[in-house]
Amino acid sequence: MVAAPEDLLRARGLHHEYEGSPALLDVCVGVREGEILCVTGPRGCGKSTLLGCLSGRLVPARGEVWFDGVPLHTLPVPARERLRRDRFGWIGSEPHLLPELTVWENAALPLLLSGAGRRRARRTACEWLERLDVGYCARSRPGALLQAQRQRVAIARALAHSPAVVFADEPTAPLHQADRAQVLRTLTTAARSHGITVVLASHDARVAGVADRAVTLVDGRRVGPDAPPPTDAPVRPGPEGRAACSLSA
Repeated sequence: MVAAPEDLLRARGLHHEYEGSPALLDVCVGVREGEILCVTGPRGCGKSTLLGCLSGRLVPARGEVWFDGVPLHTLPVPARERLRRDRFGWIGSEPHLLPELTVWENAALPLLLSGAGRRRARRTACEWLERLDVGYCARSRPGALLQAQRQRVAIARALAHSPAVVFADEPTAPLHQADRAQVLRTLTTAARSHGITVVLASHDARVAGVADRAVTLVDGRRVGPDAPPPTDAPVRPGPEGRAACSLSA
């Protein structure tokens, strides 16, 4: 199987489990370049596991994950880690900033780890902090910031190295309602203005409303009228012998 040219990121037939309990059951999904996709569903349905597999943080028990034509599921660990460092950004429900570093150093960390000079890394990180309305905090330590400010720094860190894809796993979960809307708007506006693909996971329907498209998981399976058939189900060949279903649907 090779990834379809219209999909930057594609997964087929993903299965994964935790301690014997299924977390993903034959999940297929495709994400187009520049798209904002929301993975939604109730708590415990497999959203975080799917983002983990798509981002290379987890290796599925079965199935395939392709990024820009590269088989992420078969890459050796060092190559997968380099790809995650250079091409992906990650935002979790907690910012996980390093307390001993300043705000700008936290935001610049991916650049510094990839070998960028300190001056360039600082300039780029501070530009993103300014875009996210926390530039005035650049010299502060994370402990001096409010939760919403720390989450903005985490977003700056995820965007500063110009990744191809940003994965955001419940990025607004710990925030108050007003802060949630503002952080989401900031993330999506920044991503659209720079052509960055975003894969969000959230059980909040209001988060799904900012995305171009949403896919739904229930008990580890993709559901809904746009869900492709199981990979082991018979499919009717389309033109030129190709299967009729599309994983991007």
